Amino acid sequence: MFMTDHIARLRPVFVWASLAVLVAAGAAQSAAVLREANPARPEDARTAEQMFADAPDGVDPVVTGPVSAAFKQRQKDAGCDSAVWPNIPRACYPD
Repeated sequence: MFMTDHIARLRPVFVWASLAVLVAAGAAQSAAVLREANPARPEDARTAEQMFADAPDGVDPVVTGPVSAAFKQRQKDAGCDSAVWPNIPRACYPD
């Protein structure tokens, strides 16, 4: 009977410790994703800010006309939906 009471008292401690481990793992995963989200650009790559220097407020990379499935996939792979000016990949704009 003594062991059962002892385990019952420690159960909330184990639950909170498990929750803390899950939160820490999620935070570590988020930090890893954020670190990979903006890889270093090659030196010869032009940024959207350089390509559209005459547009100080930025250029929306949304294409309103018909585009190919390959272009849509290229935009998806480049993360164009979440890109913020001036860090918009060149792949977000049509050729």
